Amino acid sequence: MDKRSFLALLLALALAACTSVPRAPTPVPQAERASTERGREVVFYALSLLDTGYRFGGKNPEAGLDCSGMVSYIFRQAANLNVSGSAADIAQHGRPVDAATLTPGDLVFFNTQNRPFSHVGIYIGDGRFVHAPSSSSGRVRIDKLSNSYFSPRFESARSYFD
Repeated sequence: MDKRSFLALLLALALAACTSVPRAPTPVPQAERASTERGREVVFYALSLLDTGYRFGGKNPEAGLDCSGMVSYIFRQAANLNVSGSAADIAQHGRPVDAATLTPGDLVFFNTQNRPFSHVGIYIGDGRFVHAPSSSSGRVRIDKLSNSYFSPRFESARSYFD
């Protein structure tokens, strides 16, 4: 191919590239459930309690919170919902949701004490949840569902919204 033919080919390819129709981006799978206003309020309230001290049986931030006390307190304050009892009691209510469609404000349950539904947290999005872990951890904090401790202990999720 001579130099003139090569330049003509390059020009033709460049013009073709300019006139080609761009491909639509590959759609990103979305959760089937949209977050709710009350779910977002629950998340904001939960985030405001980060670093609150842990206390077994604790039901308010001033005295300290355990996992179910934290959930009860937040749902009452942020969503005007009475969600009470132990983590196992709370798991009895709400609508079961698939882990793949978790939305902010959903509750996530774990088996952390060799008994079903022994721990509960509030899903905040992006695979993370807020919870009040044991007294050895000492504070309300954020962890990932993929965490090597929590992932194998995950049991189910529930929604109190929609």
